[in-house]
Amino acid sequence: MGLAEYMIVSKPDGWTVLHDGSAPHSYDTKEAAFEAAVAAASLALRQGHEVHVSVPGRDAGNKTALGAKDSQSVP
Repeated sequence: MGLAEYMIVSKPDGWTVLHDGSAPHSYDTKEAAFEAAVAAASLALRQGHEVHVSVPGRDAGNKTALGAKDSQSVP
């Protein structure tokens, strides 16, 4: 079996999951992208693939832990 790799990547307007050179979906938060990646990784795992999931830390995207816009901030 092969390697299934899922990378959470920031975009100007949110987050996406890069897999096999493609990132067709957008997510509002890093957490939502992570949940989607883990669901896909779970299926790959059941098929016998080696699985890697990578998620950037707070320094990526909009510099928050979950990658969500801070609705409490004052403009």
